[in-house]
Amino acid sequence: MTGLLVGAVFGAVFVVVNARGPLDPVTANVLRAAACLAAAAVLAMWFRTARRERPAPAAPAARRGMFGAGYLAVVVAEAVLLFGGLRVLAALGRPEEGNVGWVAFVVGVHFVALAPIWKDWSIAVPGVALTLLGAGGLVLAATPAVAWVPIVSGVLSGVVLLAGSLTFGWRGLAQPTT
Repeated sequence: MTGLLVGAVFGAVFVVVNARGPLDPVTANVLRAAACLAAAAVLAMWFRTARRERPAPAAPAARRGMFGAGYLAVVVAEAVLLFGGLRVLAALGRPEEGNVGWVAFVVGVHFVALAPIWKDWSIAVPGVALTLLGAGGLVLAATPAVAWVPIVSGVLSGVVLLAGSLTFGWRGLAQPTT
């Protein structure tokens, strides 16, 4: 559930920061409020699940497996690609809106790369969606529709993360306790 909480927080941040541009202020504020409510719902599921089940702490070997060398390689590559890519986009004189597309693209690829490392293919689904939304934003950044990049790559990416967190959080609540 902690991963779902992280996904929900970042999903809400994607929406709150990027609900702007061609959206009217009322729609932008409704989207922001809905994103915060969705993140709060995931937080409530997290607390409810934590109270319901108090699993024994994972063995050190299990923790190392999840956050071992493969995970560290993906996170380092993600950081290099994020910050390096943003510098390259700036050096090429690309519109600043394209940064949102790049961030969504890299975050999506990081989920896809983690799926086989963690042997959890459920994270590949939002990963592919974010990768596609990010790529779409990068394409839009080179067109007269550049103002839509924050909506396509930012708001929709946030919706994907929030929807995934809510879906898997709800499934976690619905599972019987052991």
